Formats: sequence, structure tokens, C-alpha cells
Amino acid sequence: MNKTEGNRIREILQIDQELNRVQDLDLLLEQILLNARRVVNAEAGSIYTISDQKLYFRYTQNEEKEKELPQGEKLIYSIFHLNIDDSTISGYAANHKDILNIPDMYKIPKTKPYKFSDQYDKLSGYKTVSSLTFPLVSNQGKILGVLQLLNKKDDEGKIVRFNKEDETIINHFASIATVALQRAQMTRTLILRMIRTSSLRDPKETGAHVNRVGGIACELYEAWAWKNNLPRPEILKNRDTLKMAAMLHDVGKVAISDQILKKPGKLTPDEYEIMQLHTIKGAELLGDTESDMEQAALEVAVHHHENWDGTGYPGLFDFEKKELILDKGGKNRPLNGEMIPLYARIVAIADVYDALCSRRVYKEAWDSSDVLAEMQTMTGKKFDPELMEIFFSILPNIIHVWNKYPDQPDAH
Repeated sequence: MNKTEGNRIREILQIDQELNRVQDLDLLLEQILLNARRVVNAEAGSIYTISDQKLYFRYTQNEEKEKELPQGEKLIYSIFHLNIDDSTISGYAANHKDILNIPDMYKIPKTKPYKFSDQYDKLSGYKTVSSLTFPLVSNQGKILGVLQLLNKKDDEGKIVRFNKEDETIINHFASIATVALQRAQMTRTLILRMIRTSSLRDPKETGAHVNRVGGIACELYEAWAWKNNLPRPEILKNRDTLKMAAMLHDVGKVAISDQILKKPGKLTPDEYEIMQLHTIKGAELLGDTESDMEQAALEVAVHHHENWDGTGYPGLFDFEKKELILDKGGKNRPLNGEMIPLYARIVAIADVYDALCSRRVYKEAWDSSDVLAEMQTMTGKKFDPELMEIFFSILPNIIHVWNKYPDQPDAH
């Protein structure tokens, strides 16, 4: 092993520690792609995961194209899937569980079964040259996904082919990434099982809904954090914490009766008062906090129905005793403005936006223009004005997250 390779392996071991701190599956995929690119100096790349015997395109990164975007904006890309067969490069890598190192995507021999589609290059004006595509395979031999790295650059910034050393390093990286990926998939599965328990009681509480709320909340938090000059490590840590907490925002609904949860029409005042208890029940179900994520989940579960102007519920809450703090007259003490925890303010926006955009048993999905008009009307009343300014500034990112998790039984 030469000195350069030794340094890169030490870098991968450090990445291992970083990846194992990421709990959420989507955020982990993003970090896997980013770190894989960095370790072999790839300008761009994409990552796929496997479900229902197909490759689902999850994330793409392109350093060159990202430079063209205004600060805070991200690349918007289509969501699609590929068959696991030999017709595409990623499909071939998954099908054979083997690395493909292609020096020039436009000069693939005609004898090869796979082809390169230049559709993205034509649409974006980007030229794909070299590629390194490798499968993510568990220790049990199960294929978990495919990672494709594009356009390796040398020290002078020139695009070159990936070499044998890159293949060796990526093999080390893939072993680490798959372990982290399996752990995150297990965590996601456990959370979604909890959500499915809720969905048996409340038809609105679906895996797609909580994934959208979590994803939108992360986009809002990240943009808010950059605007407020938070350091990148803190942003990544908090984003991961928020994503998990946001997915559990309505977990307390399992303690509310079917008569209320499944009522197709408007609730009576008494029924609405009982429904409000799901915030307190959420705190009871989540129990004592032993981590930042658990504390965040408690705050979000209890306070995601608070309003900026103080008209929301349930009000001031004692997290140690798991009970409301009442005034001398025995009434709830309202929360308003920045008294409401930041994560709860963020999830409130994501939850309402998703509810308005979604079809429910008691309503059709609203038109997008009507949704945005309603969100604007609620700014300063229900929603934090600063966060709503950010919401509208990153609307393409919000819409992209929403489209990523459609309301279908087989939604991914």
C-alpha cells in the first residue's frame, strides 16, 4: 500500500464514524454520495436504492452545475426507476454485483450490453466523460443499491479516467457504506412500522405523509440554518435529528378513538377538544428523553399545532412531568412567537402544506395556487414569518420533496 492510498483509507475510516452518526436513511444516502465523490475526486454522481426488484433513483450531485445555482438552491431532478438487467450501466452493476469503470461514456464498445443515455447531458449542457459504477452489497450478499461516480478530476482540474487505486478505495468505502445503510434502513423500518400502527387508526397518517413532512421540514431547517450562519457540522446533525422527529409528529393519535379519527366530516367542539389530546399523548408514548432526537421528537409531538399568534394548542408544557402548565384559573397558558420550539414551528408549516396538497376522505387536494395563497394568508398568524419567507424562497425544493413520496400503496 502506498502512502497516498494509506491516507485515503484513513480518510474512509473517518467517514465511517461520520456515516454512523447519521440516523435517517435519506440523509445518509446524500452523505454516502457526497463522501464517495470526495474520496476519489469525482465531480458528479448519483445513488440508487433497490425496492421491488428495481433500482430507484434517489439523489444526484453535480458540483459544476451547482455552481450555477443561486445560494441556497439545489439541483431539481426527476424521480425514476430502472430494471435490474444488463441494458443500463447501473442495472448491469446491480445485476452482476460488479464494478464498471468506463473511461469515456460516449465510447462504450458496441459489443457491451449496456448503453449510455446522453439525455441529461443534452438537457443540462453538461458533458459526462468518465464513470465508476459500483454496487452496494451487504455481507450477506444482498444488493442494497448502486452508486455511480462521474468525471474524476486530477490535480489540475482536468477530467480523467478512474484508476485501479480508485476501485480499491471504493471497495473499502462500499463496505462501510453498506453497513451504515443497513442500519439506517432498519431505523426507517421501525419508524414506519410505528406509523403503520397509527395509519390503522388514522387514514391520513401514511408513510408517504410522514416522509414528505420530514423531508420538507429538513429543507426548511437547512435554509434557515444557512441564513443564520450555523456551522455545517451542526446543520447536518440537527437536520438528521429533525427528520426523525418530524416523522413522529402525530404518533399520539394512536391514543385517540376511531370514532373521532375516522370521522369523515367536521368534528364537533367536544370531539375537537379530544383530538387535541394527541399532542399530550404523543409525549406520554415517547417517554423519557435520552438523546437529542428523542427530545426533538417530544417537542415536535407536543407543539406542532401551536400558532405564531398564540391561538394554537396545547400551550406551555412541562416535559419532565408530561403535563400542561396551567394558569391560576386552570386554563392552558398559550405559546406564541419564538416561545414555540423552532422544530415545532418548522413541522407546523410542513404538516399544513402537505395536508392542503393531499387528498383526504373529507376533501380533494387543493390546487397549488390555492395552497400557496392559503399559506401566505396564515403567515404571521399560524406560521413564523421568517420561516415562511424561507418557505417561498425554496419552493422548488419543497415541491420536489412532495413529489418524491406519492400517495400510493407502493410509494417509495
